[in-house]
Amino acid sequence: MFRPPRIPSFPRTRRAALATAVAVASGCTAAWAQEGRGATPFELGAIQVTAPRLALGEIAPEQVSSVVTREDIQTFNRETVGEAVNLLSGVTVSTNSRNEQTVYLRGYDPRQAPLFIDGIPVYVPYDGYVDFGRFDTGDLAAIQVAKGFSSVAYGPNTLGGAINLISRKPGKAFEGDASIGFGEDGARRAAVNLGSNQGVWYVQAGVAHREADGFRLSDDFRPTATEDGGRRDNAYYKDSKASLKLGLTPGGGDEYALTYIKQDGEKGQPPSTDPTAARYWQWPYWDKESLYFVSRTALGAHETLKLRLFADWFDNEVNSYTDATYATLKTSGSGSVSTGRSIYHDKTHGGAVELESRRFEGHLVRFVAQTKSDRHEERDGDNALGADFEDTLRSLSVEDGISVGDKTLLSIGLAHHELEPEKVFSNGGSFTLPRRQRATDAQIGLFYDLTPTARLYATVAEKTRLPTLKDRYSIRLGRFIENPDLEAEQARNYEIGYQGQPWAGAQADAAIFWSDIEDKIQSVNLTGAASCSAANQCQMQNVGKARIKGIELGLKTPLGARWEIGGNATWMDVENVSDPATRLTNIPETKIILHALWRAAAAVDMIAFAEHDSGRWASDTVKLDGFTTLNLKMVWRPMKDLSAELRVNNVTDRNYELEAGFPAPGRMWFASLDYRF
Repeated sequence: MFRPPRIPSFPRTRRAALATAVAVASGCTAAWAQEGRGATPFELGAIQVTAPRLALGEIAPEQVSSVVTREDIQTFNRETVGEAVNLLSGVTVSTNSRNEQTVYLRGYDPRQAPLFIDGIPVYVPYDGYVDFGRFDTGDLAAIQVAKGFSSVAYGPNTLGGAINLISRKPGKAFEGDASIGFGEDGARRAAVNLGSNQGVWYVQAGVAHREADGFRLSDDFRPTATEDGGRRDNAYYKDSKASLKLGLTPGGGDEYALTYIKQDGEKGQPPSTDPTAARYWQWPYWDKESLYFVSRTALGAHETLKLRLFADWFDNEVNSYTDATYATLKTSGSGSVSTGRSIYHDKTHGGAVELESRRFEGHLVRFVAQTKSDRHEERDGDNALGADFEDTLRSLSVEDGISVGDKTLLSIGLAHHELEPEKVFSNGGSFTLPRRQRATDAQIGLFYDLTPTARLYATVAEKTRLPTLKDRYSIRLGRFIENPDLEAEQARNYEIGYQGQPWAGAQADAAIFWSDIEDKIQSVNLTGAASCSAANQCQMQNVGKARIKGIELGLKTPLGARWEIGGNATWMDVENVSDPATRLTNIPETKIILHALWRAAAAVDMIAFAEHDSGRWASDTVKLDGFTTLNLKMVWRPMKDLSAELRVNNVTDRNYELEAGFPAPGRMWFASLDYRF
């Protein structure tokens, strides 16, 4: 991982309890908030396997999860969640043909390793995906990433893990920060966060806005018929976000928090540089509105009741055009959507009840019941209803953290999930209501403290992913037929690892992992043809088997008083066992990150950040070249709480792609001012 957990030295009795923290974000300690270098995390938003009752705002050290701290986000200027999690080992970020940031967690895509905010699922109900580029990091305290072994409290569909965004919570009577910046090709960004903690109540608010007219392509890019170089065509974006959290802390460890979030987005979708694959799409809006309630209530000396309630509304529209003038809607043929406008209205709501008990000595037991209702509605430009689907997901789970002596913890989890279709309508076909789907997850983890600052662990997790609405019902403009009886994908994830402090000030980690995936949902051509069409239709089926294995290493250490160096490396072997000729795409075999920080003077820092990715398959026949990029940044602090920054990304102006036909930005600069109080 990029920043291994910061593991304090605890006395033996305390250490035995803290060794139980298996899936909690770490590193964002209260001390960082006090020093002004980070932000106090919202502890109720962290998902834990087993952990002691923490002070509010504290995130305990953990065994398995990787964490991107607030300090990491600021140091390396990670404006979106996709950019932030790319700091970690085992994580790959790609930009797909819809100009969406897509995150792969040890080879698992966002449907298999979903996104959460404070433990609440936020992926799009229809297809299970989410555009990580639309989620700003300005109001986050940390990002918690669980790989393979993740708490059953997350609920269903965590086949390969989970990504949990932990929001801020104020720690002082009045605190905040503000930033403003500008850069190349009309890039602009501004954000303000304010908070107040008055003891028995608190409030946290934030607003952020970022936009750009596009991005500059490398000078080495060779123009094509659909892209002439310079500023990337139709690559503009505009994102705004506002959030408000109100909390009550009446005492005794009880806490009640209500959060409202409003996101508004707009973006262009650059055409492929391959003229045969180019399509001319724009998204006039990509909006999300959320209302969350999270609480913790003590029930006597031994039990605690936690509650999570949520409602999310997703609204977006994509328009297809005939050419690069974006003047005439394209209503038929390749690269078109119905009437030239496709409008989605998705809604999800639900909740979870968690009962935690410490009644039995040496055990921390959790019982979790949750339900989630997903609805997808699709309309065209004439407001005609094209699809209306609704599902209900239910889940029951139990976890037990068993202390075995002072240094060892055994964690056991079991979960059962049910997917019940409630409504199925599509004007492209007639569907009967399919049967209920069921899936069961089981996992076990063993954790051993070598020293107060070092630990070993071994985990095995059997996980599942239930099929999405799109998996079962999408006919893809007549090229597919539906399969309402699709069943869950299944995976068995193994991992052994180490996390600790090999010497004073250093943080290190190492992991070996192996995943076997069965019943993987893949497209099958029913006539055996090479491609899917109206004459040779395909269907999604449970036919795939895959194997993913790899090694992760990470280290960060100071060198004297002025230098800090660190980085991580990932090596992965990805194999399609059932059909070796069909490639598993967007996953490089090797990823290496290195960084160095030089404190050139009391008020000046210089930071270098390099990333190397080996080649990756973009399709069965196209493999993209590997690349190495270098980012440089200078920070000047004319006063304690004010900093001015100038950074240059991709200093060498490397021309590379994360998706075939979609070149990444060339050399780009950005300048900003940040004030914290």
